[in-house]
Amino acid sequence: MSEIGEKLKNARVEKGYTLDDLQQITKIQKRYLIAVEEGRFEALPGAFYIKAFVRQYAETVDLNPQELLAELNAELGQGAPTEPVKQNEAVTRTAILREKQKTSQPSKLERFLSYLPTIIIVAVVIAILGSIYIVAWGNHQKNADQPIDVSSAKVEKTSDGSTTPKKKKSSSKAAKSAVTSRKQKITYISGTTYTYQLKNGAKKNKITLKATNGAAWNAVTVDGTQVWQGTLTSGSTHTVTVPADATKIKLSIGNSKATSLTINGQEFNYKKQGNGETVRTLTINVGKAA
Repeated sequence: MSEIGEKLKNARVEKGYTLDDLQQITKIQKRYLIAVEEGRFEALPGAFYIKAFVRQYAETVDLNPQELLAELNAELGQGAPTEPVKQNEAVTRTAILREKQKTSQPSKLERFLSYLPTIIIVAVVIAILGSIYIVAWGNHQKNADQPIDVSSAKVEKTSDGSTTPKKKKSSSKAAKSAVTSRKQKITYISGTTYTYQLKNGAKKNKITLKATNGAAWNAVTVDGTQVWQGTLTSGSTHTVTVPADATKIKLSIGNSKATSLTINGQEFNYKKQGNGETVRTLTINVGKAA
């Protein structure tokens, strides 16, 4: 990570912004914001965009853009800019406007992909309902065609000599209901926001974040209130104890490829959904402890 990227990231964290927040404010794509923070300027479209994004990022987090641009020129091996300041600002605004247009006008493929999860979910639900209907109809037809067995019925005489059928008493006793074990379970619900349901957790759930391979910025929010945020160095951990009456836990993961997560000492493999995502937000709805 370059000094420029580190300064920008630290300023963002101090202001309490996530990368999603910064993308919403600046209209710069998140992948470019991450590249700026990590000093991977070669991942940006060009020199104009590098300066434009650094300027816009600095102004948003209340840093001096001129100082950072001077450091950027030195880091990129360029001299001080010779064109007038007004011309630089015009170029910056033009570059940012182009990026905003790219961000606000997704391609047809991107629009289709955004609807794809919903289409898949609807198709799965329809298939499940269809299967249930077919099975129920088959059972109904089977019961309708099955003959009634009256051979086991007993006949009882009444006082006037007539006979009435008497039901045969079952010799078997009612089976005892099985006691199900109470095991903690986390179920992925759906969507790109990565929402989960935690059942049979602890009275006070403990969330432990660990940086396994490189630094990782993370934040924990409980019922709308941020209770912790910070950057973990490689190998370090941080544990947050959630209050007993909490109903929703929100985890902002800055570098999921370098972050592991355990809940109440049990490893939670949250990377099964969206394995390629680096930055993600996990929402865990907490059920009452059984």
